[in-house]
Amino acid sequence: MSSNFKAVPTSHAETLREENSYRVAIVGAGSLKGKEVAEVLGDRNFPSADIKLLDDDESLGQLETVGEEITFIQTVRAEQFDHIDFTFFASDPECTRKNWKAARKAGSAIVDLSYALEDEPDARLRSPWIERQVGQIQTPELQPAPSVVAHPAAVITALLILRMQKAATIRQVVATIFEPASEHGQKGIDELHEQTVNLLSFQQLPKVVFDAQVAFNLLSRYGQDSVPSLATIESRVLKHFKRIAPPGTPIPSFLLLQAPIFHGHAFAIHVQLDKGADIAAISAALAGEHVTITPTTEDAPNNVSAAGQADVLVSVIPDATDPTSLWIWAAADNLRVAAATAVESAESLAASRPRGKIQ
Repeated sequence: MSSNFKAVPTSHAETLREENSYRVAIVGAGSLKGKEVAEVLGDRNFPSADIKLLDDDESLGQLETVGEEITFIQTVRAEQFDHIDFTFFASDPECTRKNWKAARKAGSAIVDLSYALEDEPDARLRSPWIERQVGQIQTPELQPAPSVVAHPAAVITALLILRMQKAATIRQVVATIFEPASEHGQKGIDELHEQTVNLLSFQQLPKVVFDAQVAFNLLSRYGQDSVPSLATIESRVLKHFKRIAPPGTPIPSFLLLQAPIFHGHAFAIHVQLDKGADIAAISAALAGEHVTITPTTEDAPNNVSAAGQADVLVSVIPDATDPTSLWIWAAADNLRVAAATAVESAESLAASRPRGKIQ
């Protein structure tokens, strides 16, 4: 029995896909942020024909799942950036500083999650959430400047304050931010875990990352040998807030505390208004894209319930001693917010990069 049917070669379908998609590289693919970026790229259906995973020697050969495909992590070399449209630097700052110029020279757009490029003269601090909130439009560029992802704590506090301004005049904001160990990557997670286990078994505590006891403790500063210091991170949050928020936005007084938690930022924000605080009106103003209001009848927001979500979970609480003030208790997945910011930044840059173009 014969048939005239001829199957279309798989290679032809793959070619069509590549012609309508971008080529992406993730430097620091084995890091917590790198893995989160890969996941968000898939969740948002970013049009990528190929995602190249790159990292340092510790992660070489490690298998990772990207979408429905399993691939392995390769070493970071200049030639790896050939024909790459977008490079996400989720590595440590030193690796970013060492390799970003090679990626840019190859024609790739740069998205930096490591903060290594935040003080580069032509770099742009990006927060698409805030840009949409204030109606800011990015001008397309054929060779865009490096995009630096704004610190998630700065993004969240700026978004909440901008929305509150729609319902009331703000006189003062004081924000206490509880920092998770995952902001220091896998090494921070491991050290908190090891400290917890060692404390319970009366063993010596490892202090390579924090140079202080983090387990079962709250810290307003790290040990002297910790890099970066908690004060440096606090200064970054304030600097990023000032750069992404429009002029006239009330600037909070920030206090950053290291909490004994693995993932997720938590926020205790005290807001003083010019008149009586209308909790219902403030809650309605805060609700919307990326913000979920939790009623007082439900469990309060916490870093566990926020895990894996791009939304900020928020509860608005009256101030028991001052009718013109209120408290905001919020929680958010720091890694997911950073990765979403990075991918959305790349999406906004895609308008000036024809799909399938060979750089």
